[in-house]
Amino acid sequence: MTTRKKLGIIVYAPALVANDRRTLAIVQEMERALPGLRMEWEVSEDGRLNALPQRDAWLVERIEDGGFPLVCSGDESYPVTVWGRGTSGLFSPGGQAQFEVHAELPLDAVGLSAAADVLEAMAEAARALWGHATPFRAGVEIARQTIDPVHKPGVPPRGLPALKLPEKIPTPEIPHRLGWLNYWSAAAARAIGFPDPARDAELLSRSRRTATGGWVVRLTDAPLDLDDPAHLEALKRAYERFPEIGGRAAP
Repeated sequence: MTTRKKLGIIVYAPALVANDRRTLAIVQEMERALPGLRMEWEVSEDGRLNALPQRDAWLVERIEDGGFPLVCSGDESYPVTVWGRGTSGLFSPGGQAQFEVHAELPLDAVGLSAAADVLEAMAEAARALWGHATPFRAGVEIARQTIDPVHKPGVPPRGLPALKLPEKIPTPEIPHRLGWLNYWSAAAARAIGFPDPARDAELLSRSRRTATGGWVVRLTDAPLDLDDPAHLEALKRAYERFPEIGGRAAP
């Protein structure tokens, strides 16, 4: 039995408040971005699927600990999930609490064609500062770039640069890392100096502007695969171009 490949999406936004309707907007915009998707199920503590007949009200009412519970498509043949969590200012850039939204969808032809739209939809609905969509395997390796001499010692894989822990990054607008598809809000783009027409022609050829003035930037045409030397070099070039990412340089 083969394991289905997955695309992981994470966006980072200002912290939720009580009755924050961004939770509902995120799910609704995901449904608009992926034709036929209906996120109307939850997973119980014992692993069972429970229908959510009053999903919209449930999403707004179930905000707790700065996030919301997992909601899914309920389709085991095409599983799509999304959930949110809050992160204390003690562990966030600039000491500002954040709201993280995590989603997964199959990395197949349908998922690939909708990936950029889903990332943009989630990010704009969450009013995110930045985010990324990355194949699971590459995402695991990129996460290993984040190291700290005391709290997370180690050596980044494949000669990639070492990135700082989020709490060591000076402002929440600076992305923690790169991914395959990158969402940079207008504020994040300013913080890292994107775009520079003289230096970013290649990236701009795979980028698009969002309705709020942000950007969706694709590092490689095909899903990021770090076993592909061309993909690995593209990732390294992007880190070299944006030294602010990961807190490696002041903005």
